[in-house]
Amino acid sequence: MSNYESITVENRGSIAVLTINRPDKLNALNRSVHAEGVAALDDLRADDSVRVLIITGAGPKSFIAGADIGEFEGQTPVTQRDLFHERTFFNTIDTFPKPVIAMINGFCLGGGNELALACDIRICSENARFSQPEINLGIMPGGGGTQRLTRLIGEGRAMELILSGDMIDAETAHRFGLVNHVFPADELEAKTMEFATKIAEKAPIALQLCKEAVKFASRSNLDEGLRREVDLFAICFSTEDKQEGVTAFLEKRKPAFKGK
Repeated sequence: MSNYESITVENRGSIAVLTINRPDKLNALNRSVHAEGVAALDDLRADDSVRVLIITGAGPKSFIAGADIGEFEGQTPVTQRDLFHERTFFNTIDTFPKPVIAMINGFCLGGGNELALACDIRICSENARFSQPEINLGIMPGGGGTQRLTRLIGEGRAMELILSGDMIDAETAHRFGLVNHVFPADELEAKTMEFATKIAEKAPIALQLCKEAVKFASRSNLDEGLRREVDLFAICFSTEDKQEGVTAFLEKRKPAFKGK
């Protein structure tokens, strides 16, 4: 795996852990993080040994405390639009074919929340705090906040968070449906790894097809979604893992999926 300045990537068997490593800046997103994040995801996409990806932030205080505001200075509408029309870290996570889990501890603000929204599953500690505070700077979310947050928690609650810029705690985030699970801070990593391991034991091709179908569901109408589901379901029947799963079930043993 390549060496990076603003992130680290650690392989733990079939699970990769990508850490935003700027704890002195509360892991704020800058251009380096975006570029290195995209490059790392390209490497991980091609690595067949990796079945699940966890994204987290370094240190106990913050997952990602938003964008590095210092980089906003001197930006013009054209340069900012060009930056977000490039292949962003957010969209690269969203389209990553393998399951992605955000492991959130501390602040998850602005671009940090948008990055978490691009992940498939969000698991946080009790001390996590969430917001879309862009309105307080006289701007709006630009990394998918208005779109992914609305699809995840509904228009009314998304409006509340985006228009007020207010911060919510982990319990509220869970009640809103923003996060899947909340754990004590000292259990967060172990519980996230336990959940990631459970997913990593499933058939890799089926995992990717399930992810594609579920994401398609929020971006299409029901008839289109049902057609896509049937097509993807049929593809499963061309895999060795499907045969292994059926055989293991009939033989009353645990399947050994190979991603073929």
